[in-house]
Amino acid sequence: MSDDEYSATVLGSHWISGPPQPQDAAPDRVEGSVLRFGPGVTAAVPAPFPVVVPPRRRRREWRRYTLAGAVLLAVLAYLAWQRFGPGLEVRGLAVGTAAGENPGCGATADVVAVVRTNGRPGTVAYRWIRSDGTHSEQLTEQVPRGRDEARLHLLWSFRGQGTYPAAAEIQILSPTRRTATTRFTYHCAG
Repeated sequence: MSDDEYSATVLGSHWISGPPQPQDAAPDRVEGSVLRFGPGVTAAVPAPFPVVVPPRRRRREWRRYTLAGAVLLAVLAYLAWQRFGPGLEVRGLAVGTAAGENPGCGATADVVAVVRTNGRPGTVAYRWIRSDGTHSEQLTEQVPRGRDEARLHLLWSFRGQGTYPAAAEIQILSPTRRTATTRFTYHCAG
């Protein structure tokens, strides 16, 4: 190249378009195969087995699990209600002597209060008051789950001769305040 042929544009053009390609270059395919040298894009390799993509069925899958999900939610709601639902309630109260009879000489009267509940677990706090002026301290009874009745006993012993009209009152203090009274007569002729 002579000084007259020098040009910065011609000199820099090979950086943009690359070096000139020789006309007698060998083809890059030989009998159908691709020959590659150096790093570059690899040819696509066919899969060794046919790949079948199933059609999407999102709506059907959602419907498929709807019933199972609804049953699961119902069971969880029931268990939560059992654990965190309403507490123990007193629905009824009755009191009387166990034998239904009046005690005789030197006998002990078994006064029984029957507390009807809603079957929920909890504690019943109560107190007995007798007609002779005595009363018990606050007592408690644990009611387990599923039990809808609690029996509370007062044993009242009598001695001596004579007749005594007795009354026993039970006061339910919690969870709900209720009161019931029974009357009986102690009789000992001697």
